[in-house]
Amino acid sequence: MTKRVAILISGGGSNMVALAQSMTGDHPARPVLVLSNDPAAGGLAKASGMGIPVQAIDHKTFGKDRAAFEAVLHDALAAVQPDIICLAGFMRILGADFIGPWEGRILNIHPSLLPKYRGLHTHARALEAGDSHHGCTVHQVTAALDDGPVLGQARMPVLQGDTPDTLAQRLLPLEHALYPAVLRRFAAADLRPVMLDG
Repeated sequence: MTKRVAILISGGGSNMVALAQSMTGDHPARPVLVLSNDPAAGGLAKASGMGIPVQAIDHKTFGKDRAAFEAVLHDALAAVQPDIICLAGFMRILGADFIGPWEGRILNIHPSLLPKYRGLHTHARALEAGDSHHGCTVHQVTAALDDGPVLGQARMPVLQGDTPDTLAQRLLPLEHALYPAVLRRFAAADLRPVMLDG
């Protein structure tokens, strides 16, 4: 049975495009919705152009009431009955009350080799620490920030003269390779981690 995938974005959606483009042929999943917390997110037009239904729920209209935003988000997702939710550059922290009903079905990609550098500014933090390698991680989402079981990692060397911007640029193709590989495996109920080197 084909798995239904909802993808959550906040910006240009490059990881969303990589995921959606991978879900063809014998892939065990298909995209059923791309949803953003920002109506101006560039990824919405990209998804629409690919024939994927889109929806925007502007978090700003809820002020500081995260629970109200998450309740509307939950209802929008429940309406399309996804088997898997992929966070792809979704820049809102989701609370335990939202995650609970979906736990075990939410994936996220994070630009560090977790458990290193949870949260923001991962590229700068890797450089400040003098790390020899940097990378990205796809993990299952739990109520703890950037903490769930690791499903895949892509590693690359840190080069002399690297800046946060150059690290981010070099990491993006690895993200676009890793996330679809993990999704294909996860949709087939295979939880063995995917490991890539760049």
